Amino acid sequence: MDEINDTNEFLTVEENIVRMLKTVYDPEIPVNIYDLGLIYKIDLQENGHLLIEMTLTSPNCPVVDFIVEDVHMKVGSVEGVKSVEVEIVFEPAWDKDMMSEEAQLELGFL
Repeated sequence: MDEINDTNEFLTVEENIVRMLKTVYDPEIPVNIYDLGLIYKIDLQENGHLLIEMTLTSPNCPVVDFIVEDVHMKVGSVEGVKSVEVEIVFEPAWDKDMMSEEAQLELGFL
């Protein structure tokens, strides 16, 4: 029974992480980074360490530090997350097809 509770608790923490990621925006784009498809990996380990692999819409994004700090603060506030590591990656390269349908609609791609 404890294993089921642990699994449910783990899923709830991951849902809360996604919920918080949906509150992080690139200041130049009116869509959150999760729906933009910028989050490639969410890896929450049993010890509470969270690794997020994400990309940017452009390798020369002038607000990368702002976005990374916002991710750190917001997901770090989720109960069950003890530490946060954000890794910026550029493989695979981001393109607009990675966005959710809602994001594509919001930005006029649909």
